[in-house]
Amino acid sequence: MRGQVLGVDRNSGDGQIAGDDGRRYRFRPDDWSDRNGPAVGAIVDFEAQDTRAISIYHVPGASGAVTTAATMTSTPRPDSPRRTDRNKIVAALLAFFVGTLGIHRFYLGRTGTGVLMLILTCTLVGLLVTGIWSIVDMIRYLIMDDAEFDARYNRTV
Repeated sequence: MRGQVLGVDRNSGDGQIAGDDGRRYRFRPDDWSDRNGPAVGAIVDFEAQDTRAISIYHVPGASGAVTTAATMTSTPRPDSPRRTDRNKIVAALLAFFVGTLGIHRFYLGRTGTGVLMLILTCTLVGLLVTGIWSIVDMIRYLIMDDAEFDARYNRTV
């Protein structure tokens, strides 16, 4: 079925689509099957499952709005999940200055590898390993595309 995106909550990524059948369908961020994600006014193709839209794709060549979920303003609901605002420059700086302690990993929500780096730092060989590891991480963060960084580290919590 085809429809048009009516709105998207910028914090949770939830939204609504007006279907060609005159009904409204709710969606969640994981219902999107293409890389672009929701944009208000976008013409989309989707499968209807009761009042939910799933397997949502943008219709190629259809004129859609330029307002994306990231540029919308809305008042967040107190019970809605929020999106983390991690920055790749901050992560790279943490990796450079205190990377051997794994602080950048804790910042990015990767506590398991952060603890591992912290433990490895207690030995001389581990200090060398975590030093190289943190430099590689710093370079990786700096050359990583913003969209990829956002998809990996800025998730809804």
